[in-house]
Amino acid sequence: MDEDELLGIGAFARRVGMAPSALRFYDDCGVLRPARVDEATGYRYYGADQAGRGVRLRRLRAAGLPLVDVAVVLDGPRDAAQGVLRAHLERTRRTADEARAVVEEFLREATGDAATRWARARVDGAELAAAVRQVAPAVASGAARDAFPVLGCLLLELVDGEVRLVATDRYRLAARVLRAADFEGGAGKALIGAEQAEDLAEWALRQMAVEVECGVPAAPVPDAVSASDAAVLRLRGAAEGDYWEPPHALVQGQAPEAEAFPDYRSILEGLEAGRYRIIVDRVGLRDAVAGRGEVVSLAMDAGDSGKPQLEVTGGERPPIRLRAVFHVKHRAMFHVKHGAVPRISFAPAVLVPALEAGVGPDVLLEISAADQAVVVRSADQGSFTTLVMPVSERAGGPAHAERADD
Repeated sequence: MDEDELLGIGAFARRVGMAPSALRFYDDCGVLRPARVDEATGYRYYGADQAGRGVRLRRLRAAGLPLVDVAVVLDGPRDAAQGVLRAHLERTRRTADEARAVVEEFLREATGDAATRWARARVDGAELAAAVRQVAPAVASGAARDAFPVLGCLLLELVDGEVRLVATDRYRLAARVLRAADFEGGAGKALIGAEQAEDLAEWALRQMAVEVECGVPAAPVPDAVSASDAAVLRLRGAAEGDYWEPPHALVQGQAPEAEAFPDYRSILEGLEAGRYRIIVDRVGLRDAVAGRGEVVSLAMDAGDSGKPQLEVTGGERPPIRLRAVFHVKHRAMFHVKHGAVPRISFAPAVLVPALEAGVGPDVLLEISAADQAVVVRSADQGSFTTLVMPVSERAGGPAHAERADD
Protein backbone atom coordinates (compact mmCIF):
# COMPACT_ATOMS: atom_id res chain seq x y z
CA MET A 1 0.00 0.00 0.00
CA ASP A 2 1.41 3.42 -0.97
CA GLU A 3 2.16 5.88 1.80
CA ASP A 4 -0.05 8.44 0.01
CA GLU A 5 -3.07 6.20 0.60
CA LEU A 6 -2.52 6.06 4.36
CA LEU A 7 -4.41 8.27 6.81
CA GLY A 8 -3.36 9.13 10.33
CA ILE A 9 -5.67 7.94 13.10
CA GLY A 10 -7.19 11.41 13.54
CA ALA A 11 -7.96 11.88 9.82
CA PHE A 12 -9.33 8.34 9.53
CA ALA A 13 -11.47 8.81 12.63
CA ARG A 14 -13.07 11.91 11.09
CA ARG A 15 -13.69 10.07 7.82
CA VAL A 16 -15.55 7.17 9.46
CA GLY A 17 -17.24 9.19 12.22
CA MET A 18 -15.45 7.64 15.20
CA ALA A 19 -13.24 8.92 17.98
CA PRO A 20 -9.53 7.97 17.86
CA SER A 21 -9.99 6.21 21.21
CA ALA A 22 -12.67 3.99 19.63
CA LEU A 23 -10.28 3.06 16.82
CA ARG A 24 -7.62 2.10 19.38
CA PHE A 25 -10.19 -0.07 21.18
CA TYR A 26 -11.26 -1.82 17.97
CA ASP A 27 -7.61 -2.42 17.11
CA ASP A 28 -7.07 -4.06 20.50
CA CYS A 29 -10.16 -6.22 19.89
CA GLY A 30 -8.98 -7.22 16.42
CA VAL A 31 -12.09 -5.90 14.66
CA LEU A 32 -10.43 -3.03 12.77
CA ARG A 33 -6.66 -3.30 12.58
CA PRO A 34 -4.64 -0.35 11.22
CA ALA A 35 -2.85 -0.88 7.91
CA ARG A 36 0.46 0.10 9.47
CA VAL A 37 1.84 0.93 12.91
CA ASP A 38 4.97 3.03 13.26
CA GLU A 39 7.44 0.84 15.15
CA ALA A 40 9.14 3.80 16.78
CA THR A 41 6.15 5.88 17.84
CA GLY A 42 3.32 3.33 17.87
CA TYR A 43 1.29 5.70 15.69
CA ARG A 44 -1.49 4.00 13.73
CA TYR A 45 -2.14 4.54 10.03
CA TYR A 46 -5.22 3.37 8.15
CA GLY A 47 -5.80 2.77 4.48
CA ALA A 48 -8.44 4.80 2.65
CA ASP A 49 -9.98 1.51 1.51
CA GLN A 50 -10.68 0.62 5.17
CA ALA A 51 -13.21 3.44 5.49
CA GLY A 52 -16.10 1.26 4.32
CA ARG A 53 -15.43 -1.31 7.03
CA GLY A 54 -15.05 1.45 9.60
CA VAL A 55 -18.41 2.98 8.71
CA ARG A 56 -20.15 -0.41 8.85
CA LEU A 57 -18.56 -1.10 12.22
CA ARG A 58 -19.75 2.26 13.58
CA ARG A 59 -23.31 1.72 12.35
CA LEU A 60 -23.54 -1.79 13.77
CA ARG A 61 -22.28 -0.62 17.15
CA ALA A 62 -24.70 2.34 17.11
CA ALA A 63 -27.49 -0.20 16.54
CA GLY A 64 -26.44 -1.93 19.78
CA LEU A 65 -24.88 -5.06 18.26
CA PRO A 66 -22.43 -6.79 20.66
CA LEU A 67 -18.85 -6.76 19.45
CA VAL A 68 -18.67 -10.54 19.13
CA ASP A 69 -21.69 -10.39 16.80
CA VAL A 70 -20.19 -7.49 14.84
CA ALA A 71 -17.23 -9.68 13.99
CA VAL A 72 -19.61 -12.36 12.64
CA VAL A 73 -21.44 -9.83 10.47
CA LEU A 74 -18.24 -8.33 9.09
CA ASP A 75 -16.21 -11.50 8.59
CA GLY A 76 -18.41 -14.56 9.06
CA PRO A 77 -20.37 -16.65 6.55
CA ARG A 78 -23.50 -15.07 5.13
CA ASP A 79 -25.84 -17.53 6.90
CA ALA A 80 -24.22 -16.81 10.26
CA ALA A 81 -24.40 -13.06 9.69
CA GLN A 82 -28.08 -13.27 8.81
CA GLY A 83 -28.80 -15.32 11.94
CA VAL A 84 -26.99 -12.83 14.17
CA LEU A 85 -28.81 -9.86 12.64
CA ARG A 86 -32.24 -11.50 12.91
CA ALA A 87 -31.64 -12.41 16.55
CA HIS A 88 -30.55 -8.86 17.37
CA LEU A 89 -33.56 -7.42 15.55
CA GLU A 90 -35.85 -9.56 17.70
CA ARG A 91 -34.06 -8.43 20.87
CA THR A 92 -34.36 -4.75 19.97
CA ARG A 93 -38.06 -5.16 19.21
CA ARG A 94 -38.69 -6.77 22.59
CA THR A 95 -36.73 -4.07 24.37
CA ALA A 96 -38.62 -1.30 22.58
CA ASP A 97 -41.97 -2.94 23.33
CA GLU A 98 -41.13 -3.32 27.01
CA ALA A 99 -40.01 0.32 27.26
CA ARG A 100 -43.15 1.51 25.49
CA ALA A 101 -45.37 -0.51 27.82
CA VAL A 102 -43.72 1.03 30.88
CA VAL A 103 -44.03 4.58 29.53
CA GLU A 104 -47.67 4.01 28.57
CA GLU A 105 -48.44 2.69 32.04
CA PHE A 106 -46.95 5.77 33.72
CA LEU A 107 -48.75 8.04 31.28
CA ARG A 108 -52.06 6.45 32.16
CA GLU A 109 -51.31 6.76 35.87
CA ALA A 110 -50.23 10.40 35.62
CA THR A 111 -52.40 12.42 37.99
CA GLY A 112 -54.76 14.91 36.45
CA ASP A 113 -54.32 13.51 32.95
CA ALA A 114 -57.78 12.09 32.31
CA ALA A 115 -57.20 12.08 28.55
CA THR A 116 -54.90 9.08 28.93
CA ARG A 117 -57.87 7.02 30.20
CA TRP A 118 -60.12 7.67 27.23
CA ALA A 119 -59.86 7.01 23.51
CA ARG A 120 -61.94 6.98 20.35
CA ALA A 121 -61.16 4.95 17.23
CA ARG A 122 -62.80 4.19 13.88
CA VAL A 123 -62.52 0.74 12.29
CA ASP A 124 -64.21 -1.25 9.54
CA GLY A 125 -67.45 -2.86 10.73
CA ALA A 126 -66.96 -6.23 9.04
CA GLU A 127 -63.38 -6.47 10.34
CA LEU A 128 -64.55 -5.72 13.88
CA ALA A 129 -67.24 -8.40 13.63
CA ALA A 130 -64.74 -10.95 12.33
CA ALA A 131 -62.24 -10.07 15.07
CA VAL A 132 -64.83 -10.54 17.83
CA ARG A 133 -65.82 -13.94 16.44
CA GLN A 134 -62.20 -15.05 16.11
CA VAL A 135 -61.33 -14.16 19.70
CA ALA A 136 -64.59 -15.02 21.52
CA PRO A 137 -64.07 -18.83 21.49
CA ALA A 138 -61.19 -18.35 23.94
CA VAL A 139 -63.49 -16.79 26.57
CA ALA A 140 -63.65 -19.02 29.67
CA SER A 141 -66.81 -20.91 30.55
CA GLY A 142 -68.00 -23.30 33.25
CA ALA A 143 -65.74 -23.85 36.26
CA ALA A 144 -62.98 -21.59 34.93
CA ARG A 145 -65.40 -18.67 34.58
CA ASP A 146 -66.88 -19.36 38.02
CA ALA A 147 -63.40 -19.31 39.59
CA PHE A 148 -62.21 -16.26 37.62
CA PRO A 149 -65.23 -14.21 36.44
CA VAL A 150 -63.13 -11.73 34.43
CA LEU A 151 -62.06 -14.60 32.16
CA GLY A 152 -65.70 -14.99 31.13
CA CYS A 153 -65.32 -11.66 29.33
CA LEU A 154 -63.71 -10.40 26.15
CA LEU A 155 -61.27 -7.50 26.58
CA LEU A 156 -61.70 -4.56 24.20
CA GLU A 157 -58.80 -2.12 24.37
CA LEU A 158 -58.01 1.09 22.50
CA VAL A 159 -54.32 1.99 22.59
CA ASP A 160 -51.47 3.05 20.27
CA GLY A 161 -53.80 3.77 17.35
CA GLU A 162 -55.24 0.25 17.50
CA VAL A 163 -58.35 -1.59 18.63
CA ARG A 164 -57.36 -4.83 20.35
CA LEU A 165 -59.57 -7.76 21.33
CA VAL A 166 -58.30 -10.41 23.73
CA ALA A 167 -59.74 -13.46 25.50
CA THR A 168 -58.24 -16.28 27.55
CA ASP A 169 -59.48 -19.32 29.45
CA ARG A 170 -56.05 -19.85 31.10
CA TYR A 171 -54.98 -22.59 28.69
CA ARG A 172 -55.55 -20.63 25.52
CA LEU A 173 -55.15 -16.94 24.70
CA ALA A 174 -56.49 -15.30 21.53
CA ALA A 175 -55.68 -11.75 20.43
CA ARG A 176 -56.62 -9.77 17.33
CA VAL A 177 -55.36 -6.28 16.48
CA LEU A 178 -57.21 -3.84 14.21
CA ARG A 179 -55.40 -0.75 12.96
CA ALA A 180 -57.71 2.25 13.37
CA ALA A 181 -58.43 4.55 10.43
CA ASP A 182 -58.77 7.41 12.92
CA PHE A 183 -57.64 7.51 16.54
CA GLU A 184 -58.05 10.13 19.25
CA GLY A 185 -57.10 10.22 22.92
CA GLY A 186 -54.83 8.07 25.08
CA ALA A 187 -56.13 4.61 25.99
CA GLY A 188 -59.29 2.93 27.17
CA LYS A 189 -60.41 -0.60 27.87
CA ALA A 190 -63.51 -2.51 28.87
CA LEU A 191 -64.66 -6.08 29.48
CA ILE A 192 -67.64 -7.44 27.54
CA GLY A 193 -69.52 -10.61 28.46
CA ALA A 194 -69.54 -13.51 26.01
CA GLU A 195 -73.24 -13.09 25.17
CA GLN A 196 -72.77 -9.36 24.64
CA ALA A 197 -69.79 -10.05 22.38
CA GLU A 198 -71.96 -12.10 20.05
CA ASP A 199 -74.51 -9.26 19.92
CA LEU A 200 -71.66 -6.85 19.13
CA ALA A 201 -70.46 -9.02 16.25
CA GLU A 202 -73.95 -9.20 14.73
CA TRP A 203 -74.41 -5.43 15.04
CA ALA A 204 -70.93 -4.54 13.68
CA LEU A 205 -71.39 -6.79 10.65
CA ARG A 206 -74.19 -4.48 9.44
CA GLN A 207 -71.99 -1.36 9.66
CA MET A 208 -69.70 0.06 7.00
CA ALA A 209 -67.60 1.67 9.74
CA VAL A 210 -67.75 1.72 13.53
CA GLU A 211 -66.58 4.45 15.88
CA VAL A 212 -65.54 3.00 19.24
CA GLU A 213 -65.41 5.25 22.31
CA CYS A 214 -64.08 3.84 25.57
CA GLY A 215 -62.95 5.23 28.92
CA VAL A 216 -63.50 8.34 31.02
CA PRO A 217 -63.82 11.47 28.83
CA ALA A 218 -61.61 14.41 29.78
CA ALA A 219 -64.48 16.86 29.29
CA PRO A 220 -67.15 17.01 32.04
CA VAL A 221 -70.18 14.81 31.42
CA PRO A 222 -73.61 16.23 32.39
CA ASP A 223 -75.19 14.59 35.46
CA ALA A 224 -71.99 12.64 36.22
CA VAL A 225 -71.29 12.80 39.95
CA SER A 226 -67.80 11.28 39.61
CA ALA A 227 -65.32 10.21 36.95
CA SER A 228 -66.51 6.62 37.28
CA ASP A 229 -70.07 7.71 36.50
CA ALA A 230 -68.78 9.25 33.26
CA ALA A 231 -67.02 6.06 32.08
CA VAL A 232 -68.43 4.90 28.76
CA LEU A 233 -68.23 2.16 26.16
CA ARG A 234 -70.21 3.17 23.11
CA LEU A 235 -69.96 2.07 19.48
CA ARG A 236 -71.57 4.18 16.76
CA GLY A 237 -72.48 3.22 13.21
CA ALA A 238 -72.58 5.53 10.20
CA ALA A 239 -76.34 6.21 10.43
CA GLU A 240 -77.63 8.80 12.88
CA GLY A 241 -78.75 7.17 16.11
CA ASP A 242 -77.38 3.74 15.18
CA TYR A 243 -75.19 2.70 18.11
CA TRP A 244 -74.38 -0.26 20.32
CA GLU A 245 -73.88 0.21 24.06
CA PRO A 246 -73.71 -2.86 26.33
CA PRO A 247 -75.68 -2.48 29.56
CA HIS A 248 -73.19 -4.30 31.78
CA ALA A 249 -69.75 -3.57 30.33
CA LEU A 250 -66.92 -3.19 32.86
CA VAL A 251 -65.09 -0.01 31.83
CA GLN A 252 -61.67 1.07 33.05
CA GLY A 253 -62.09 3.97 35.45
CA GLN A 254 -65.46 2.65 36.58
CA ALA A 255 -65.07 -1.07 37.34
CA PRO A 256 -62.00 -2.49 39.16
CA GLU A 257 -62.57 -5.76 37.29
CA ALA A 258 -61.28 -4.08 34.11
CA GLU A 259 -57.85 -3.89 35.73
CA ALA A 260 -57.99 -7.53 36.90
CA PHE A 261 -57.87 -9.01 33.38
CA PRO A 262 -54.54 -10.81 32.75
CA ASP A 263 -51.75 -8.63 31.37
CA TYR A 264 -51.77 -10.15 27.89
CA ARG A 265 -49.03 -7.85 26.64
CA SER A 266 -46.54 -9.17 29.20
CA ILE A 267 -47.57 -12.71 28.26
CA LEU A 268 -46.98 -12.12 24.54
CA GLU A 269 -43.78 -10.12 25.06
CA GLY A 270 -42.44 -12.78 27.43
CA LEU A 271 -42.65 -15.51 24.82
CA GLU A 272 -39.39 -16.81 23.47
CA ALA A 273 -39.14 -16.67 19.71
CA GLY A 274 -40.27 -20.04 18.41
CA ARG A 275 -37.27 -22.15 17.50
CA TYR A 276 -39.35 -24.36 15.23
CA ARG A 277 -41.91 -23.10 12.74
CA ILE A 278 -44.27 -25.39 10.89
CA ILE A 279 -46.62 -24.27 8.11
CA VAL A 280 -49.34 -26.78 7.29
CA ASP A 281 -52.81 -26.91 5.73
CA ARG A 282 -55.14 -25.42 8.35
CA VAL A 283 -58.31 -27.33 7.50
CA GLY A 284 -56.38 -30.55 6.98
CA LEU A 285 -54.81 -30.24 10.42
CA ARG A 286 -58.15 -29.39 12.02
CA ASP A 287 -59.78 -32.47 10.51
CA ALA A 288 -56.82 -34.65 11.50
CA VAL A 289 -56.99 -33.45 15.12
CA ALA A 290 -60.77 -33.64 15.58
CA GLY A 291 -62.28 -36.77 17.11
CA ARG A 292 -59.13 -38.11 18.76
CA GLY A 293 -60.34 -38.22 22.35
CA GLU A 294 -58.64 -36.26 25.10
CA VAL A 295 -55.11 -35.99 23.70
CA VAL A 296 -53.64 -35.51 20.23
CA SER A 297 -49.90 -35.51 19.50
CA LEU A 298 -48.01 -33.74 16.72
CA ALA A 299 -44.54 -34.72 15.53
CA MET A 300 -42.44 -33.79 12.52
CA ASP A 301 -41.37 -36.79 10.51
CA ALA A 302 -39.94 -37.67 7.14
CA GLY A 303 -41.85 -39.61 4.55
CA ASP A 304 -40.28 -42.06 2.13
CA SER A 305 -38.81 -39.12 0.25
CA GLY A 306 -37.34 -37.58 3.39
CA LYS A 307 -39.43 -34.44 2.97
CA PRO A 308 -41.05 -32.85 6.03
CA GLN A 309 -44.42 -34.19 7.15
CA LEU A 310 -46.48 -33.45 10.25
CA GLU A 311 -47.70 -36.66 11.87
CA VAL A 312 -50.93 -36.46 13.88
CA THR A 313 -51.64 -39.32 16.32
CA GLY A 314 -53.93 -40.05 19.25
CA GLY A 315 -57.17 -41.78 20.13
CA GLU A 316 -58.49 -44.68 18.10
CA ARG A 317 -58.06 -42.97 14.73
CA PRO A 318 -55.07 -44.05 12.63
CA PRO A 319 -52.12 -41.67 12.28
CA ILE A 320 -52.43 -38.99 9.60
CA ARG A 321 -49.49 -37.33 7.87
CA LEU A 322 -49.73 -33.88 6.33
CA ARG A 323 -47.25 -32.18 4.03
CA ALA A 324 -45.56 -29.31 5.85
CA VAL A 325 -42.97 -26.57 5.50
CA PHE A 326 -40.48 -26.70 8.36
CA HIS A 327 -38.22 -23.86 9.52
CA VAL A 328 -35.56 -23.83 12.23
CA LYS A 329 -34.80 -20.27 13.34
CA HIS A 330 -36.06 -18.73 10.08
CA ARG A 331 -34.18 -21.24 7.91
CA ALA A 332 -36.28 -23.47 5.67
CA MET A 333 -35.57 -27.21 5.99
CA PHE A 334 -36.39 -29.43 3.04
CA HIS A 335 -35.37 -32.64 4.80
CA VAL A 336 -36.04 -33.53 8.42
CA LYS A 337 -35.06 -36.42 10.68
CA HIS A 338 -37.57 -38.04 13.00
CA GLY A 339 -37.38 -36.40 16.41
CA ALA A 340 -35.79 -33.22 15.08
CA VAL A 341 -38.74 -31.26 16.56
CA PRO A 342 -40.10 -31.98 20.05
CA ARG A 343 -43.19 -34.18 20.03
CA ILE A 344 -45.98 -32.06 21.48
CA SER A 345 -49.49 -32.90 22.67
CA PHE A 346 -52.71 -30.92 22.97
CA ALA A 347 -56.28 -31.27 24.09
CA PRO A 348 -58.28 -31.37 20.83
CA ALA A 349 -61.05 -29.37 22.55
CA VAL A 350 -58.56 -26.49 22.80
CA LEU A 351 -56.57 -26.85 19.57
CA VAL A 352 -59.51 -27.36 17.19
CA PRO A 353 -61.22 -24.00 18.01
CA ALA A 354 -57.85 -22.26 17.58
CA LEU A 355 -57.54 -23.73 14.09
CA GLU A 356 -61.16 -22.95 13.22
CA ALA A 357 -60.70 -19.31 14.20
CA GLY A 358 -57.86 -18.89 11.70
CA VAL A 359 -58.10 -17.32 8.27
CA GLY A 360 -56.74 -18.62 4.99
CA PRO A 361 -55.63 -22.07 3.83
CA ASP A 362 -52.48 -22.34 5.97
CA VAL A 363 -51.62 -22.17 9.65
CA LEU A 364 -48.27 -21.35 11.25
CA LEU A 365 -47.22 -23.16 14.44
CA GLU A 366 -44.34 -21.63 16.40
CA ILE A 367 -42.87 -24.15 18.85
CA SER A 368 -40.19 -23.42 21.47
CA ALA A 369 -40.39 -26.59 23.57
CA ALA A 370 -42.82 -29.41 24.39
CA ASP A 371 -43.80 -27.73 27.69
CA GLN A 372 -44.13 -24.15 26.43
CA ALA A 373 -47.09 -22.34 24.89
CA VAL A 374 -47.36 -22.80 21.14
CA VAL A 375 -48.17 -19.78 19.00
CA VAL A 376 -50.84 -20.51 16.40
CA ARG A 377 -51.11 -17.91 13.64
CA SER A 378 -52.87 -17.62 10.34
CA ALA A 379 -50.01 -17.70 7.88
CA ASP A 380 -51.55 -14.79 5.92
CA GLN A 381 -53.05 -12.81 8.83
CA GLY A 382 -50.40 -11.79 11.32
CA SER A 383 -52.79 -9.58 13.30
CA PHE A 384 -54.51 -12.64 14.86
CA THR A 385 -52.57 -14.72 17.37
CA THR A 386 -53.58 -17.65 19.56
CA LEU A 387 -51.49 -19.23 22.29
CA VAL A 388 -52.29 -22.87 23.08
CA MET A 389 -50.88 -24.67 26.11
CA PRO A 390 -49.66 -28.24 25.55
CA VAL A 391 -50.71 -31.16 27.75
CA SER A 392 -49.02 -34.29 29.03
CA GLU A 393 -49.14 -36.98 26.36
CA ARG A 394 -49.72 -39.76 28.88
CA ALA A 395 -52.34 -38.35 31.20
CA GLY A 396 -53.88 -35.61 29.10
CA GLY A 397 -53.25 -33.14 31.92
CA PRO A 398 -51.37 -29.86 31.64
CA ALA A 399 -47.71 -30.13 30.73
CA HIS A 400 -45.14 -28.69 33.10
CA ALA A 401 -45.61 -25.15 31.86
CA GLU A 402 -47.00 -21.87 33.08
CA ARG A 403 -50.60 -21.18 32.21
CA ALA A 404 -51.38 -18.26 29.95
CA ASP A 405 -52.32 -16.03 32.87
CA ASP A 406 -49.55 -16.96 35.32
